[in-house]
Amino acid sequence: MRNFKQLLIWQKGFQIAVKSFKLVSSFPKEEKYSLSSQITRAAVSIPSNIAEGSSRTSSKEYNRFLEISLGSSFEVETQLLIAEAVNFGDKEKRDDLLKDIDEEQKMIMSFMSKLQQ
Repeated sequence: MRNFKQLLIWQKGFQIAVKSFKLVSSFPKEEKYSLSSQITRAAVSIPSNIAEGSSRTSSKEYNRFLEISLGSSFEVETQLLIAEAVNFGDKEKRDDLLKDIDEEQKMIMSFMSKLQQ
């Protein structure tokens, strides 16, 4: 078992989840159970799947959880682009979060590559 909290991909994913909650708090109240909820659920999934995968004994199983985490990051990215299109949330926070997600995606893909070697 690996200490997931020491992994940079987990740390970045954790930051993304926290920033997502902060961003959606500025969305219109009627969005609480739709786009806001989808963003935070997918964002929480990123570090959660990295953590769960770290408990797996085989690289193949670990990789599967990393794939799910990566998929969740693309989900959040899409949802943030929708939020941008409808002008929800603070633009600066949204742009910062999109930058973090892009970095996270690259980090996860690199980690997956190293895991498969």
